[in-house]
Amino acid sequence: MDQHTAILLIHCPDHPGIISSVSEFIFNNNGNIITLEQHVEEFEKHFFMRVEWDLENFAIPSDKIKEFFNTLVAKKFKMEFTLCFNDFVPRVALFVSKYSHCFFDILSRYESKEWKIEIPVIISNHDKFRYVAERYKIPFHHIPITKATKAEAEAKEIQLLQEHKVDLVVLARYMQILTTDFINHYPNQIINIHHSSLPAFAGAKPYESAYKRGVKLVGATAHYVTEDLDAGPIIAQEVRPVTHREGLADLKRTGKNTEKFVLAQAIWLHLNHKILSYKNKTVIFS
Repeated sequence: MDQHTAILLIHCPDHPGIISSVSEFIFNNNGNIITLEQHVEEFEKHFFMRVEWDLENFAIPSDKIKEFFNTLVAKKFKMEFTLCFNDFVPRVALFVSKYSHCFFDILSRYESKEWKIEIPVIISNHDKFRYVAERYKIPFHHIPITKATKAEAEAKEIQLLQEHKVDLVVLARYMQILTTDFINHYPNQIINIHHSSLPAFAGAKPYESAYKRGVKLVGATAHYVTEDLDAGPIIAQEVRPVTHREGLADLKRTGKNTEKFVLAQAIWLHLNHKILSYKNKTVIFS
């Protein structure tokens, strides 16, 4: 998109007049609305909205929109909102361990410019993929982690993220559990992927366990990371059918392909400001 646009993500208690008030704010300041989506969670009577508009002739300078909107609209409806701009290029840190499929898929999308991002740093608890980072000329940091060194290691990781001004952390099959302290530094800014065999088939060989059980579905879930392991707000999910004719290798291949697709979808939704997270759930706009 060549247009310079602004995006508002809004949620608040449901109340008459929200859509008209937001639309009038944009219209009265010479903005042209490109997309507007809204949803009401009927059980809690809570309102969610995403609106994007062209800034070409907008009367309010970009650095003042947040202040004006808060004063003129948000306070009246007790809104929580985020203002984003489509020309912002987010800085994404990749965390990886020994599994390569999600890691290489993300780098491929980055190299092909499918995603408008920068990757300023790659962090791993193993040294396996240093050569890949060198190929892409991305700084690589090998930070081994044990129970005894976890706090020190995470402090180094957080320092690196801050130094590189990272906006989003992607756990590309990073096989470490993040502490609450780490997560609190980046709320709704850490995306993880896990296979659908959890929690039924946990452990080091989930696909082997699932194969022996004769599962008929293989899938994956991408979510924001919270202190509750693999239980954060769900962003994207997918399942693929499998049958008794497919061997263990087929099961693993299907699982890895699904993980790549679901993680990529979650990242794309985040990069394009399509997600509103509320009470451990998400509203995903089209």
